[in-house]
Amino acid sequence: MNQTIAAAANPASRNPRGPDARAPLIQVRGLEKTYHTARGPLTLFRGLDLEITEGELVAIVGQSGTGKSTLLHILGALDTPTAGTVHCASTNVADLTPRQAAAFRNSQIGYVWQFHYLLPEFTALENVAMPLLARGQSRREAYSTASNWLKEVDLADRSEHRPGELSGGEQQRIALARALVGSPRLLLADEPTGDLDEVTADKVFALVERLHREHGLTSIVVTHNLDLAARCARTLRLEGGRLSALGQPSQTLSLPGTV
Repeated sequence: MNQTIAAAANPASRNPRGPDARAPLIQVRGLEKTYHTARGPLTLFRGLDLEITEGELVAIVGQSGTGKSTLLHILGALDTPTAGTVHCASTNVADLTPRQAAAFRNSQIGYVWQFHYLLPEFTALENVAMPLLARGQSRREAYSTASNWLKEVDLADRSEHRPGELSGGEQQRIALARALVGSPRLLLADEPTGDLDEVTADKVFALVERLHREHGLTSIVVTHNLDLAARCARTLRLEGGRLSALGQPSQTLSLPGTV
């Protein structure tokens, strides 16, 4: 394991956050992602650039199929680009081995998806503690930290409930606690309110905003809800393989041989 990953795996080795830490946490340059399908190559991105400053809450919007989820997967070391560099927390995640990528995700990234993906046979407390147990923490330490995070999302009284005994909003709040229990620097949320009714979605997003602010996170939220996106510090639209500020036309994606 290289020094960068070893440092990432040890939260105590991170630089303290503060006014002088407002540096780019994410720097993407020349990103390309091409899939090879039965009908030929499918290119989602070519020459995509992105920079996100530490502490930002950024929304990414765009039509279905434009690659929003794929972009999150690449940023979070769940997928690899075809070309380009993807620096996250001073690490070029495109260069990580599978084992290094797993260590990086566990220490640096918190994920929340549209579906909560809670393990149905485990309690809320056990689900939240899972990432810490995967790190090798003792059950006592992991459960203590998980219990505190259940309090953070106002579900301390649901610790012994299994996912099937919880409402959709409660399940997503549990998923958010699980994403943040390991004190990651980056929160990636892919349509976190997509399966919720309007009132519940507003409450869950308000919780994301509060936790982002109180825990000094850098957060990227993919959403189709423009009202929720407008509550973020910055909104980017993914279209034609490029990102642009909402309200500004994205640059036309030019592939070799085209104008």
